[in-house]
Amino acid sequence: MDKKEGVGRGISNDDPLETARNCRHYAMCKIDFLGSGVCASGLVRHYAGFFPQGRMALYAALAAKKIPVTEQCIEIAKTCNLCGKCDYQCYYVTGLRPTKVMKALKSFIDAHIAAGGVIERPREDPLLSEMRSIVGGDWATADPGIAIAYSSDPCPLAFPKLPAYVVMPETADEVSALMKLFSAHGTPWVVRGNGTNILGFALTEGVVIDLNRMKTIAFDEKNWSVFVGPGVTAFELQQEAVKRGFRVNVAEPAAAVCASIMTSGILSLFSAYCGTCASSVIDAGFVSREGTQYSLNDKNAPNLFAFTMADMESQGVCTGAVVKLHPMTDDEAGVLVPFESLERAVAFTKECAVHRIGLAIGILGLEYVSLFMAPTQPMAAEIKEVFGGTLGITHLVLVIGDAYALRNIRDMGYPLIDQRLFTILSLGLPSLKSAQWLDLVAELSEDEPFSYLRIEGFADLAEAALTPSAAQLARDLDPDLRPFYEELYARPEMTNLVSLNMFRIVSSRVGREKHFFPILFYLPLDYDLIDEMAGHFKEIADRYGIKNAFGFITPVDSGKRCIFEYDYFVDQNDEGERARAQKAAPEVGAVLEDYSARTGTIRWIRYLLYQGYCRMENFLYAGTDPFRFPGA
Repeated sequence: MDKKEGVGRGISNDDPLETARNCRHYAMCKIDFLGSGVCASGLVRHYAGFFPQGRMALYAALAAKKIPVTEQCIEIAKTCNLCGKCDYQCYYVTGLRPTKVMKALKSFIDAHIAAGGVIERPREDPLLSEMRSIVGGDWATADPGIAIAYSSDPCPLAFPKLPAYVVMPETADEVSALMKLFSAHGTPWVVRGNGTNILGFALTEGVVIDLNRMKTIAFDEKNWSVFVGPGVTAFELQQEAVKRGFRVNVAEPAAAVCASIMTSGILSLFSAYCGTCASSVIDAGFVSREGTQYSLNDKNAPNLFAFTMADMESQGVCTGAVVKLHPMTDDEAGVLVPFESLERAVAFTKECAVHRIGLAIGILGLEYVSLFMAPTQPMAAEIKEVFGGTLGITHLVLVIGDAYALRNIRDMGYPLIDQRLFTILSLGLPSLKSAQWLDLVAELSEDEPFSYLRIEGFADLAEAALTPSAAQLARDLDPDLRPFYEELYARPEMTNLVSLNMFRIVSSRVGREKHFFPILFYLPLDYDLIDEMAGHFKEIADRYGIKNAFGFITPVDSGKRCIFEYDYFVDQNDEGERARAQKAAPEVGAVLEDYSARTGTIRWIRYLLYQGYCRMENFLYAGTDPFRFPGA
């Protein structure tokens, strides 16, 4: 098998079907995070099938004869102009090159037509007609060529379901009319933001309500707030906010903001000062399952600020949220503080959080850091070995703050990697493994870990040794992509710790080698408890032969609690690996349930599903009966 170095775990980029089957469904091809542009037909037709991600699903389904060739299959294939933008985007995240899939899809359709193959017309029925009368003829369909893009995700716990219909409303009134229609007919439905929910929650055999057309962004700067429609992604909103000197607390870049709040509450490294769940929300509009419209500020509305420790179903559809704007200052920067143990990293993080130092704080595992910094999977493995083996780093704590916060960090006396040194390391990464001076700097740290970072002129030494440049960082990429990536890596924001974390580009490569699914929960920022639980997750994964790694920890509520992500990595096309993950998952859940019951302080994110608008205090601290308060 011919394999390209840029590809994650040795997937052949020369096999279109293999590339298509390995689409991660992270929807990064639907946002312009590299400034290279987005698929033109997707911006016009909005259905997921008209984006590269959807075309990958369509080609894989046609090749496997899972669906017939339909009218929409032909339109989807014809509207691809083979511009190659998807190669830039997907290669950055996963190492895959979808353009070959786009060509194969066109060839498949052309061959089918040339052979006189049957072209099926999708069924028409009364329910579809009623949906079209509400949203317009173009925005509701029963065509499998469209529906297939909504039928699966790579989570090992999710099972494919081909929806009978896909509908795309544009207004809250249209959503209301649809809810009334579905309620009257008893029609099952799921609502979908941008399709980045990769745990099977957006799959149904009924109707998928795709909110991609509802993309309103309206700023109210005098009230430090912005209205965001349910089709707006985190990247799109952050981009507009930054133009005005603000930031918002958002989730993954391609995830729709409202959907993220609804399903899990917003959690990010900026939760250290922005909080989580309803902390960033001022108001929101909803349509109930029966079609009634209400807002959170309506005294007669359902109390979505409350939290119940139970599996819940969606209260309806969020049709827009008003979220807080946080003013930025021009002295913000980021630093990375290395540690030789998780215990010391937790202690430092708690010290920062308790003293309210920093806007964003996160303990990052080496898997997380190396996957992000390295442009290819092989290099990520090498860099992880250099950081962990040669330099003795087990964790890095990222702190983003203004000049006052960073001065405090320096006064605390920890050796650190500042923005300049981070840029040097990033652009000089290919030379890092072979740099002979690494052995020398390690020897300099016998008395105090990482003390070489205090040496005056260390950054100059590193720059001379690594000869950092965008061209060097791009040198191992596919030759035809190098010019684009040289220009990309030369842009300051691509190595700027503030930008990379604010736009969440840092986390976009976590699933490059294999799809990952996170174990996410809140707990006290306590090393012994964190270490104990991480040990359980590792033991379970190791026993089932599942790759696993520490993800990240970020403090919330001044360090009283934190969010912990531990990651499992599973090949989405390996049935054996998927089966082992399905056996491991209940054991992970049992650990979380047991600790939650015994400690009373652990909250599994499972119970936030459809309760993401709850108050952070209700979610993290509820449990004391206000009518029987201890000692009262």
